[in-house]
Amino acid sequence: MKRAPAAAAALLLAALPAAAGCEGSGRDPGTVKVVYQDFGAFRAADAIMRTVKEEFEAANEGVTVDLHPIEAPAEDYQTQVNLMNQSASEAPDILYEDSFTINQDVEAGYLHPLDEYWASWEDADQYSEQADAAVTARDGSRYGVMLGTDTRGLWYNRTLLEQAGVAVPWEPEDWDAVLEAARAVQDEFGDEVTAFNLFGGTPAGEVSSMQGFQMLLTGTPDRLYDEGSGTWTAGSQGFVDALEFYDTVYSEGLSLDTRDMLNANAPTLNLEERMPQGEMAISLDGSWATQTWIEGGASPWPEWEEEMAFTAMPTQDGSAPGATSLSGGWTLAMGAQTADPGLAWEVMAMALNKENAAEFAVRGAQIPVRADVAESEEYQERSPIVPEANELVDVTHFRPAYGEYPRVSQAVQQATESVLLGDATPEEAAAAYDRELEEIVGADQVTGG
Repeated sequence: MKRAPAAAAALLLAALPAAAGCEGSGRDPGTVKVVYQDFGAFRAADAIMRTVKEEFEAANEGVTVDLHPIEAPAEDYQTQVNLMNQSASEAPDILYEDSFTINQDVEAGYLHPLDEYWASWEDADQYSEQADAAVTARDGSRYGVMLGTDTRGLWYNRTLLEQAGVAVPWEPEDWDAVLEAARAVQDEFGDEVTAFNLFGGTPAGEVSSMQGFQMLLTGTPDRLYDEGSGTWTAGSQGFVDALEFYDTVYSEGLSLDTRDMLNANAPTLNLEERMPQGEMAISLDGSWATQTWIEGGASPWPEWEEEMAFTAMPTQDGSAPGATSLSGGWTLAMGAQTADPGLAWEVMAMALNKENAAEFAVRGAQIPVRADVAESEEYQERSPIVPEANELVDVTHFRPAYGEYPRVSQAVQQATESVLLGDATPEEAAAAYDRELEEIVGADQVTGG
């Protein structure tokens, strides 16, 4: 088998013990199976992986890069990958991994540590400590490499807000100012326009937890997890206040009706239909929205730069730092059952090189995590990310990416759903969350309440 990169032999020798563990699994050591999400607005990975497949196979005779795009929302994608990982013959060699799932997948035994490859990779110094921390598990080892990151804030339609009498550029100072603008839109347009999109409920999954609830909670003094004590937080006033904001938005009919909100495709429908068609005035969403609207996106919208603007989500009462944001990011990780870790790393390294990282940042409307990409003229000239989205990095927060988090997040989603449906008051929903939290993480890992 012809192998192009010079470091391949050393990497392969270092990986032999792990590779030997896959003997009898039916895995082909000359095939690298790559699994990634290809759904809705999130199609940047497919373009990059097809380029990598073509270039890597051309340079490495006898090697097959076997692509497995999965067309499913994030939670369904994760479920399918988990099922694949339970079979040695079906498990991926490389997987597109949301950074917040790394710890749970490490604990499940699905991921291969990357420390030895990272230590000798010449591009490693292009990544910041923040990007490194996002892919380092509790055991201290690295299990992924960030492809890009993002921020979240308020997208708004300039024309709709102006017609509703809201001055633009719009920079709300607190939660009340957000509600006032939404009410003005509702008064002007009634049911013809959704005044304010606030994600909630279980069908949208992590979107509800991160783009919705935690964008409110981080605007209060409270958090889901206390990094100082290393415990999860119960009984916080900020949790109740965030749910009261949901209650106000949904009881006043300012957001989508519950049937539309409890549609798993709501995030995609917002970006591809409701916003381009002028049916949504304000949406608390991600900086990557522009990847849907640019040329070659899922729903090209040439006028988006004239119609849409992005501004920060304010803190609850405007207290310092005045705004908040959440950041996540997708990574590439290596499957624990790969037959040839050295070869899998070579494919990963090609997908992560400067050229492909820049293309991913542009196509995916991502904030680059490689310094050389962020500083490059190519990225700065082609990027559809608005400057305001980049500025939010200074006030952003990250989810508590521990193994328990996905279940905690589901409990958050359930709390928002019970409030938006009117099945529970904010206080009742918060109390139910506190009880569920103790069951998930153990009472000794919870403070407050």
